[in-house]
Amino acid sequence: MAEESGVDRVTEVTTTSWLQRLGQAIVGVLVGIVVVIGSGVLLFWNEGRAIKTAQGLTEGAGIVRSVSADRIDPGNDRMLIHVSGMLSAGGPVSDGDFALKAESLRLLRQVDMYQWKEETQTETRTKLGGGEERTTTYSYVRTWSDQPIDSTRFRETRGHTNPVMTYRSREALAPGTHLGAFAVPDNLMRGFGTPRPLAATEAQANALQIRIDKPVRVIDGVLYAGRDPAQPAIGDIKVSFAEVPLQTASIVAAQAGSSLAPFPTRTGTTVELISAGAVPAAEMFKEAQEDNVTFTWVLRAVGAFVMFVGFALILRPLSVAADLIPFLGSLVGAGAGLVAMICTAVLAPLVIALGWLWYRPLLAVGIVIAGGAAAYGLITLARRRVARKASMVGA
Repeated sequence: MAEESGVDRVTEVTTTSWLQRLGQAIVGVLVGIVVVIGSGVLLFWNEGRAIKTAQGLTEGAGIVRSVSADRIDPGNDRMLIHVSGMLSAGGPVSDGDFALKAESLRLLRQVDMYQWKEETQTETRTKLGGGEERTTTYSYVRTWSDQPIDSTRFRETRGHTNPVMTYRSREALAPGTHLGAFAVPDNLMRGFGTPRPLAATEAQANALQIRIDKPVRVIDGVLYAGRDPAQPAIGDIKVSFAEVPLQTASIVAAQAGSSLAPFPTRTGTTVELISAGAVPAAEMFKEAQEDNVTFTWVLRAVGAFVMFVGFALILRPLSVAADLIPFLGSLVGAGAGLVAMICTAVLAPLVIALGWLWYRPLLAVGIVIAGGAAAYGLITLARRRVARKASMVGA
């Protein structure tokens, strides 16, 4: 998203009674139970995935053999090999919609359209008696986006209609990519390399002009379809191009005849790595292990957060019931949030530890200790807060 202008707003006020809110909160308990169970499954599965991936990479690092890219040795068939060399293509990569060809590995087209976007902001106020007043403001802004925005879903569609996005961003791969004598599969090439800008020319402008009823021009190497770039209108589009040039690469994969393929490990995972430049096999496996660790922690954080949301939904009826007196509802809500945090701090590490016990028992003990320490700290914090509030009330 590049720029935003021309904001207009629609405001809607809705009221929900205390009984309606309580009913919704009770339904939320069932949803919360499912969410907690689902987050636990995610955390458990993630530990198994992480361990199997790490073991598969360790296995691969121990058996990989570096070979020459110049010729194919049948004796290495179905073996895990490491090969480095210059990537070549069987022909130019092209974008037929824009009459563009390049002697590259990948050709990327970026299309942005000027569209309406709906943004919402909600403020809630609990009233005496437990009812809730919700004020929702729908703001409509003009913005550049590379994805079509469905304006039929807007709260206020009148005056905020987005046209169909005729052209979309896409990636094209060069045909017949090889690394020396080895054919490289397309799945390895997708996302490979660092794209560099490729300036559009009048040939691309003319190709677009015959398909669109807007004036097309080239501005700083980018196609612009619209009357005034300084004052874009809804439906104007910008098209830019980038390429990944022919270059040296290193690949770790199974030799499959004259091609390369994923190597199956004993843990049920596969090894298939690619890096730009002449990179030793050991360095490629080290980076893959680091990526696995990072991804594992990301999924742990996601799982723990989802679990917290589940516990918060389960405890939600308590704060809604206490909202008969607004101040009391806020107090109970804060306490419920803290309890949800404590439950998450206990259960999430426990599930992770169970995963380790199932897949690798020795390291599980440390995780259990860490979870217990976190829970103890949160419980101590909660007691201090309660004591502090009690002393303030007493004063």
